[in-house]
Amino acid sequence: MKVTIKPAFLEGTIQSIVSKSHMHRLLICAALSKSGTHIPCYASSKDILATAGCLNALGAKIQTSCDGFYVSPITESETGKAILDCGESGSTYRFLVPIICALNRPSQFKLSGQLPKRPMDELWRVLEDHRVRICGKGSECVSITGHLTPGRYEIPGDISSQFISGLLFALPLLSQQSEIVISGTAKSLGYIRMTLDVLKTFSVNIIPTKSGFVIPGAQQFVTPEDISPEGDWSNAAFWLCASAAGGKSITVAGLNMDTSQGDSAIIDILKRFGADVKISGNSVTVNPGTMHGININAGDIPDLVPAIAVAAAAAEGTTVIENVNRLRFKESNRLHAICETLNRLGGESEFTDDTIVIHGHGNLSGGIADSFGDHRIAMMGSVASVICKNDVIINGAQAVEKSYPAFFDDFISLGGMLKKEDENK
Repeated sequence: MKVTIKPAFLEGTIQSIVSKSHMHRLLICAALSKSGTHIPCYASSKDILATAGCLNALGAKIQTSCDGFYVSPITESETGKAILDCGESGSTYRFLVPIICALNRPSQFKLSGQLPKRPMDELWRVLEDHRVRICGKGSECVSITGHLTPGRYEIPGDISSQFISGLLFALPLLSQQSEIVISGTAKSLGYIRMTLDVLKTFSVNIIPTKSGFVIPGAQQFVTPEDISPEGDWSNAAFWLCASAAGGKSITVAGLNMDTSQGDSAIIDILKRFGADVKISGNSVTVNPGTMHGININAGDIPDLVPAIAVAAAAAEGTTVIENVNRLRFKESNRLHAICETLNRLGGESEFTDDTIVIHGHGNLSGGIADSFGDHRIAMMGSVASVICKNDVIINGAQAVEKSYPAFFDDFISLGGMLKKEDENK
């Protein structure tokens, strides 16, 4: 899909969408419980549906309705090889791989897009050290067999927090105590905290240590029966950055201020840029200010970088975003995609192995950009239109469906002007 966007200020109030990061975790813990769970969710996405579909393939029964999901758990009677279609969802894949090993359920994972190329070697290593067999590594079809054994799991913390979260879900299911030892510096700590928070809600006991976690074995997941997901800070950031950049007030409602989502850091980041940020209850309102370049460490907030890039382009001066090497292994090589998108639209930016530098001039010229098949790059290019002098054309704009299918509807509700076209015509 090609989207042509007219330059215009965005203004108004928007309801945050459901956090897909939180929903993945709630669905998994609900499926591992012994009784049913209702999860209110009024809008879904491809990634959330991928997790629900995989859990159904494992024997859960997840029913969807206008008011959300009802999850009947996986039963112990389920046997035989499960076919799990993860689509392009890294969370679905990396969370469920250790879980199916703990359940001793032979499974075949079907992977799409860039997912087969995303780093997995360290997770494979630690699983194979505990009697798991993996075939088809790096391909679109990965088969896994073997019953995971309790013990010591040493894994680097600087590749993906999803490896650690996957083990945190799986190890309580084993018969005896295990330990996760995190080597190096753990990144994306907010996502690990979110996993721990959800596990605690489901009565799973995880004991922190100086180097990781001790996980008692033979635990049961106990459902709270009805639990609501949080609003999504990662996608809310696009609207908040659009406001800071584009000259009008935007309010995003339905956000938890006492959250473990690391991307809530967008509040402090926009304040540092010079934007006027106000919090009222579960809403955040941003008004523009005198924006200036800043330095940012993105080690714990990699998903914010595309949104931050728009604010940086609107700020006067240079913004340096450090600790971003993991952006190479997302739905696209985001180091390249972010800078390429800004530069195609008339901005000035460059990247190295671990740094993005954006030279902000207050506005962009507009032009033709590509989503690179990446939902966050499609959204970034779209909201950048608020500081463009001419139209912005986004090719491959359907990529937003991965996490935010209603993105362009919400864009229009805030005053955006756009036209959608089938790229094949």
